[in-house]
Amino acid sequence: MVEYSDGTLSSTEFYAAASAFSEQWAKFNSYLPRWSWVPSPKRPWSSNDNRAGYLSLDNVILPRLSEENHHKGDAVEKEECSSGCEDDVDDPAEVVLTEGPGEHRYDFHVVYSASYRVPVLYFRAYCNDGQPLCLDDIGKDIPVDSAQLLTISKWTFMTQEEHPVLNRPWYTLHPCGTSDWMKLLISSDASFARGQMPVEKYMVSWFSVVGQVFGLKIPLHMLNLDL
Repeated sequence: MVEYSDGTLSSTEFYAAASAFSEQWAKFNSYLPRWSWVPSPKRPWSSNDNRAGYLSLDNVILPRLSEENHHKGDAVEKEECSSGCEDDVDDPAEVVLTEGPGEHRYDFHVVYSASYRVPVLYFRAYCNDGQPLCLDDIGKDIPVDSAQLLTISKWTFMTQEEHPVLNRPWYTLHPCGTSDWMKLLISSDASFARGQMPVEKYMVSWFSVVGQVFGLKIPLHMLNLDL
């Protein structure tokens, strides 16, 4: 049990929260890809601590958007690009894994930021042939609210920087305001009202906001889990 009065957490708490989150995700999303913990590469000057690393969710095809939830033209373009996926998606949080000739795929990594003391989502997007997508292409894949924010706040909402572990350019959601909205989320949780909140619930609360940027939602069972 740890207090989060400022909406941040330590690197040790991040590892505990990330481990619990991946276990809960696998339990309540058995039909979806699983998050896995990837230890940071061993370096001569670093300690052999498996708690140094990041969460990884790879090869994800985002939920398809209906014309009501996105621009009509973009919805048609995506439908043509995803011609191999003919079945409707009943659950808006479902990740579609059906192969298609032009599917866009996403890799998500959650890395701890020592500067901001919060998790940071890094991602890359690419076609089946491995060709990377630009921000304009990504804007057509994500929900309309996220796309509008991307248009208004380009390079502040989403930005491209070096992945802190892989040392390659990846897109990321800027973490500057994360501690502020996490503080609000945590303070509204019943367990926090009792004095402290289980560290394991931090990542669930965090992804309940961050995941919606890409149309990925936390199952209610995870949100209501009393750890």
